Amino acid sequence: MTQYLLSIYQPSDSAPPDNLDEIMSELGKLNAEMQAAGAWVFAAGLHAPSTATVLRAKGSEVLMTDGPFAEGKEHIGGFTVIEAADLDEALDWGGRMATVIGLPIEVRPIQDR
Repeated sequence: MTQYLLSIYQPSDSAPPDNLDEIMSELGKLNAEMQAAGAWVFAAGLHAPSTATVLRAKGSEVLMTDGPFAEGKEHIGGFTVIEAADLDEALDWGGRMATVIGLPIEVRPIQDR
């Protein structure tokens, strides 16, 4: 089994949808289904990009700046880590997640340690 990161991309400048409670309920059901199938590893939502701190090594110093590393129209708002037999299975879970929450989902394999 390979682990995959399902990254949830959300618009940076929009308010939460009016049906957020419904979306979160449906996402909870999908997470429960992934857990029952043995695919779900863990998931988390993230605070706004404005809460980020970026650290950059510059020689022997570490420079610290506030805010996201990249400015953009979208940011990663949360993620789920799953285990899947292959990319097709991971894409199926990611597609179902995109359908439930209505946002783009990036599916990416996690490198073996």
